[in-house]
Amino acid sequence: MPRGLDSADRKLLIGAGVLFAILVVVAAMVSRPQANGMPSAPSTYSASWDGAEGAFLLLEQLGYKVTRWEEPPAQLPEDPTNKVLILADPTEVPSEEERYDIIEFLEKGGKVVATGAAANEFLPNPSEFAEGNELDDKQAFDALVPSPIVRDAPQITMSSPEDWSPASVRQMVVYGADSTPAVMMYQFGRGEVIWWAAPTPLTNGAILDSGNLAFFLNCVGQPGRNEIFWDEYFHGVRGSLLEFFMRTPVVWGAVQFALVFLAILATYSRRLGPVRAPATPSRLSPLEFVDTLGDLYASAHVSAAAVGTAYQRLRFSLTRKLGLPMDISSKELAAAASEGFGWEEAPLLDMLVRCDSAREAPKGKVERPLALFQEVHDYAARLEVKRMTTKEGKRNEQDE
Repeated sequence: MPRGLDSADRKLLIGAGVLFAILVVVAAMVSRPQANGMPSAPSTYSASWDGAEGAFLLLEQLGYKVTRWEEPPAQLPEDPTNKVLILADPTEVPSEEERYDIIEFLEKGGKVVATGAAANEFLPNPSEFAEGNELDDKQAFDALVPSPIVRDAPQITMSSPEDWSPASVRQMVVYGADSTPAVMMYQFGRGEVIWWAAPTPLTNGAILDSGNLAFFLNCVGQPGRNEIFWDEYFHGVRGSLLEFFMRTPVVWGAVQFALVFLAILATYSRRLGPVRAPATPSRLSPLEFVDTLGDLYASAHVSAAAVGTAYQRLRFSLTRKLGLPMDISSKELAAAASEGFGWEEAPLLDMLVRCDSAREAPKGKVERPLALFQEVHDYAARLEVKRMTTKEGKRNEQDE
């Protein structure tokens, strides 16, 4: 049976509990009340009174090819013929590039059904106006001119705008009253814009009002002919799975679960983990010996001794290999090594002469001792490789 929690474990659990409570409170304060955790009206994800989920599902049931569009406008089809983009009260302002992409979509032959005053930021030939109240202030608007979008919809209901008027003679008022237009349409390039003053006819609470459903279906066209892209990108919905979860409580839940898990893991591992002594490096390791020896030479200022020791070993190996006396001069030794091993005579002779000078130099006065020592070591290594190669050749001859 594990023993009880000690004071350190209790402090850790109490701290984790306090942090957990703070996260819960912060999550409750910063979260916005949205239907199903998704953006508010008129989003196709919203089932609230002023949402548009009903209109989206109705289009699917009627056989329309309709997609929630969660990508930037640049990803719209290259050929927008028979393509409809619905901008239902966008809540985010587009960049200049995004606005240009929508205008290009229109110029190539696409159709844009836009609602609300916010569409002014997206459309060509914009006209500013103030929106009226939502569903609590609906007004009936009559069809003013013959048009395909008024078929079976002589009258619609919509929140009444304020101070709205066409920006150019090309903008035709299709629905309106004496005081204000309600729906305008105009051509741009090869495309078409249908601009509603408010999204009222496609909302869950007003789509069944007299004329609203027929008007909405007339705007998007016939099923099986047009492909509909219902924008959610400018409602803040993005296409990645991570950003979807960022709009839900899943992230906060995962953070809280991780904190509790880490607290449990820490207390369990501290109480029941194996007890081991901390690892300490051996003072007899080769690297420590090398460091100690180097420090010793440096503190004693005997770099000449270090160079001399390596130099003596190299001379011994060379004379032994070449069958020469130990007291041979450096010049003769360099010539013999050049002839016997194929080494360049001048660099070898220069190194041997400098080593001779280092041995006779005053204490601590050797010029660049480390570089000289490395040269000696390199020649010794080359000699060792030569020796190993010779042994291997002899072994191969014996095997044959």
